[in-house]
Amino acid sequence: MSQMSRQDPLIENHTVDYVPLAERHGKARDLFTLWFSTNIAPLPIVTGAMVVQVFHLDLLWGLLAIALGHMIGGVVIALASAQGPRMGIPQMVQSRGQFGRYGALLIVFFAAIIYIGFFISNIVLAGKSIVGIAPSVPAPLSILIGALAATAIGVIGYNFIHTLNRIGTWVMGSALLAGFIYIFAHDLPADFLTRGSFNLSGWLATVSLGIIWQISFSPYVSDYSRYLPADIGIAKPFWATYLGATLGTILSFSFGAVAVLATPEGTEAMVAVKQSTGWLGPILMVLFLLNIISHNALNLYGAVLSIITSIQTFASQWTPSIKVRVVLSSVVLAGCCVVALGASADFISEFIGLILALLLVLVPWASINLIDFYLIKRGCYDITSIFRADGGVYGRFNLHAIIAYFIGIIVQLPFANTSLYVGPYANLVEGADLSWLVGLVITVPLYYCLATRGQTQQSRAARLGYTD
Repeated sequence: MSQMSRQDPLIENHTVDYVPLAERHGKARDLFTLWFSTNIAPLPIVTGAMVVQVFHLDLLWGLLAIALGHMIGGVVIALASAQGPRMGIPQMVQSRGQFGRYGALLIVFFAAIIYIGFFISNIVLAGKSIVGIAPSVPAPLSILIGALAATAIGVIGYNFIHTLNRIGTWVMGSALLAGFIYIFAHDLPADFLTRGSFNLSGWLATVSLGIIWQISFSPYVSDYSRYLPADIGIAKPFWATYLGATLGTILSFSFGAVAVLATPEGTEAMVAVKQSTGWLGPILMVLFLLNIISHNALNLYGAVLSIITSIQTFASQWTPSIKVRVVLSSVVLAGCCVVALGASADFISEFIGLILALLLVLVPWASINLIDFYLIKRGCYDITSIFRADGGVYGRFNLHAIIAYFIGIIVQLPFANTSLYVGPYANLVEGADLSWLVGLVITVPLYYCLATRGQTQQSRAARLGYTD
């Protein structure tokens, strides 16, 4: 297996096709380092600061809500990741096994929008970080530098992404630990432990935010586990992903909350990080910049795979080459840079609001994906059918999944509390978006009943001789 790793080409040669068993390599611990390192970044730190600044929780209740939210949501991302070694294909391609060949296109479209949205937001953030570190560098050039670096990593692909994050785990983990030590080793404000208080709406909003944060990764987690050996099982990739994703985000969210509590009330999150960590602050800023670029490569990689999946849906005999992935990456890069260079000052907050609104479509998808894989098909999919022009045994459209999916979206709308739409019951618990819970509670039993009923009817018809 180590010999195979040494022979792997520098640039990944697979796109959306099946990874043959002979080319499988790596260990489950690679998933821990990937998801841990990815989440030691400015965005989760800034989001963690919201626990104090927006939801007005004190440190103890804030930390409890952060931990609980990510621990619950982490189950979703871990279950999705564990599918990769069994399937050997990207997550969006696998959706054909649930929604049908053409039915999966809607999910792929939403996933591509989310990837591209985060890619643009992160290159804007990377550009601002470069300017903050080196003010003499023009802002447009800073954005281009951040974008080109992320694109290079995304083009090289799977193995390089994992290698960077293995290194990043030790570097970013140590840096964050040093930041915590520095803050607690110095004098803290008198209200460090008492600023804020328990309030139900803020506590539930924080728990929901953690759950939604984890679910947002679910469309592409198995993209990074599909090269693992097929006989690795479910438990190892599950726990490696779960521990990496939850520990990384809990630490980053908590660091954001601690940093703003260690500075005067009202201090902006990243300014608070620099002020509260003294001489270590500039070093953290440089490391965060490098991690933004590394993490953004995942967004580009996922966006390109989604675009290729969409095209390949209508060209079943087409197997994209390395050149196609490079060309598409360049096109996405160019388009995103145009948007980023013309972005307004509050672009990031506006776009993140849009992306969080789009997460309404992810909850029912994740519910269907996990129920189908673990309870209905139990990991047994016909890979050949997934790539057939007519969808094979999964057909062009699976109405059971599509019906459950749209109902799962519709039932969330009255409870939605997003920047795009606020439902009439959005403030049952003020400030907390609980629409995801409604979507989960409705979609899971609905899809299970529809899918198992369909299987029963097919079995009955087969016994009566009505099917081949």
